Amino acid sequence: MNFQGLQKVDYQPKSFLEYTKLMPEVVKEIQSVAKDLKGLRVVHLNATAVGGGVAEILRSEVPLQTDTGLDESWYVIPPNMEFFEVTKKIHNLMQGKPGRLKTQEKKIYIQYNKFIAQALSELQPQPQILIIHDPQPAALISFLSEERPDFVIWRCHIDTSSPNPAMWQFLLPYLKCFDHFIFTLPEYTHKDFPPPNQSSFFTPVIDPFSAKNILMDKGQAKEYTKKFGIDIVKPLVTQVSRLDPWKDPLGVIDAYRLAKKEIPTLQLALVAQSATDDPEGEVLYTKVRDYIGGEKGIFLLVNLRNNDKAVNAFQTASSIILQKSIREGFGLTVTEAMWKGAVVIGGNVGGIKLQIKDGVNGFVVNSPIEAARKIIYVLNNPQVQEKISQNAHESVKNKFLMPHAIINYLNLFKTLLNR
Repeated sequence: MNFQGLQKVDYQPKSFLEYTKLMPEVVKEIQSVAKDLKGLRVVHLNATAVGGGVAEILRSEVPLQTDTGLDESWYVIPPNMEFFEVTKKIHNLMQGKPGRLKTQEKKIYIQYNKFIAQALSELQPQPQILIIHDPQPAALISFLSEERPDFVIWRCHIDTSSPNPAMWQFLLPYLKCFDHFIFTLPEYTHKDFPPPNQSSFFTPVIDPFSAKNILMDKGQAKEYTKKFGIDIVKPLVTQVSRLDPWKDPLGVIDAYRLAKKEIPTLQLALVAQSATDDPEGEVLYTKVRDYIGGEKGIFLLVNLRNNDKAVNAFQTASSIILQKSIREGFGLTVTEAMWKGAVVIGGNVGGIKLQIKDGVNGFVVNSPIEAARKIIYVLNNPQVQEKISQNAHESVKNKFLMPHAIINYLNLFKTLLNR
C-alpha cells in the first residue's frame, strides 16, 4: 500500500477581530481566554482538504485560532482509494447501515492507520493537543509512539448513537484510547460511550466572511446562475450537497416532480462538489443522471468552477433550498442557506432538526410528498417567505457562526491543560 506522508494544508490568514461588529461579546471572550493559551501547539488531522463540511470548517477555523495566538496546523492524510473505499463503508456502517467489514478491509484500515501514526510521530515538536476528525484516522492513536501529544481528541461529526453493532465492536477499542471526545449533540453518542466527563458538544459553524457565505445581492446572484442555464424569471429549487445516498438526491427529484405538477414553471438545481475521500460519488452521479433522464428543467451541476461563489449564488438566488437528508450529522448547507435568508426545507433528521424550528425559520419534512407540499405552500405565500427569511438569518447569527466554535475550543483547551 502506497503511503506518501501527511500533507500540510496551507490557508489564508484571518483575523478574529473582523467579527467584532457581528458579535462583539464573543470576540471579547475570545480575547480574554486566549491570553492564557499563547503558543499552545495544536494539530488538526482529517481525511481531505476539499469537499465536505469538515474541510469547510477547518479552512476558516484553523487560521482564526492561529490568530488568537495558538501555534496551530492542519494536516490531511494522503489520498488512497483503497483505504477511502474502506472508510466510506465504515462511515455508512457507523450510521447504522447493515453489513460488516471483511477481514481484508480491516487489515487495510489498520495498516493505513499505522502509516499515519508513524508520520505523526515524526512531527517535531510534537503537538500538545492533537484533534482527529471522524473515523478515517481514528485507529492511529493505538499506534503512536511513547512520545505522543499530551491530549488526543476525537472530533466526531457523525451520529454514533445507533451504529452497526459489528462495526462498533471493531472500532470501540481504538476509540477508548482517546483522552477526550467532541460530538455535535449529546444524542449522537452511544449509550455506553464515552464517559460524560470526557465529552464535549460543539455544533459545526460557518464563516460569514468566506467566499461561500459573504452576503451577495440577490439580483447579482440570479445573473450568476444564468450562465448555467437557469431561467431567472422562473422559480428555482436547489439542493447543495455532495452526491451521497444519505442526502437522498433521488427523493429531491421526486419532490420536485410532484411540485411541478402544481407549478409548471418550477426548476431544480442539484449543486454538488466531490470530496476526495468519497469513492461513491461517481457511482451516485451516474445513478442521479440516469434518474433525471435528460428531463428539461433539472440541472445537475457538479464541481463547478469557482465553486464557493457558485454555491453562494444558488443559495441566494433560489426560491427554496432543499436539504432532504435521511441521515444528517449537522447539515452545514442548511446553515449557509439560512444565513443568506433562504427558505430551507430539510429532512426531519439529525442536526437539521437542531437548526430548523418548523414553520418559524424553515420547514422539516419526512418524505418527498411532504417536501412537495411545502414547496407549493411557500411559493404560493410570499409573506411566509419573508418571515421565514428574517428568522433564518437571525438564528444563524445567534448560534452558528465561526467565533462560537473558536471560543468552544479555547475553553476546552484551557480545561484540559488545567486538569
